[in-house]
Amino acid sequence: MALLFKITNSIINQIDEFFDVVDQGILVFKQGVNNYLNNDKQSFADNIITIDKLEAKADVLYKSIENTLYTKSLLPQFRGDVVNLLDKVDDIIDLAKENLYQFDIEQPKIPEKLNLHFSRLVDISVQSAESLIPAARVFFVDASAVKDKLHRVFFYEKEADKIANNIKRMLFHESDEIILSEKQHLRYFALHTENISDCAKIAAKILTVMAIKRDL
Repeated sequence: MALLFKITNSIINQIDEFFDVVDQGILVFKQGVNNYLNNDKQSFADNIITIDKLEAKADVLYKSIENTLYTKSLLPQFRGDVVNLLDKVDDIIDLAKENLYQFDIEQPKIPEKLNLHFSRLVDISVQSAESLIPAARVFFVDASAVKDKLHRVFFYEKEADKIANNIKRMLFHESDEIILSEKQHLRYFALHTENISDCAKIAAKILTVMAIKRDL
């Protein structure tokens, strides 16, 4: 990592491990939602346990990296930006865990005709978040390459918006057999699944500014 040439291998490895853990958490969230939709209760329960451990590990790594950057006065020009970026990336796995827990606690009744739409939503929303990770990694190696990798984050975020809006239209315009309270409940889950991509977009915007500043 060229930008981090003043940092020990230990902190470099921690940043890489942090991204690995968040990436794993994103995948577990995707598996968890699909297991819920498929009524695979045991696998879904395993997903809850796994994402809980991953989220806790990501928090420990984030706090350790932040502490090291400040106490050892590393990257004074970029330290605040790096910490802010890692904080927003950490928000992604926090939200993934929270959303999976909400599926477990509230157990929304998703009609069979909407199963594929919810599955598609989680796939696309997760792809936005997944696309952020390699862009964040490359910043520390070649900031000029960040822009080329970030376009996927924004593309998938827009697609997730479209799918979520389509689910909402189906709920409120094409699903007379579903009572209003259930429609509102399902709208909530569509919104929060979509928010994974929104989190990725926020981090991507921060990363875009960081790459521009790095080239100045």
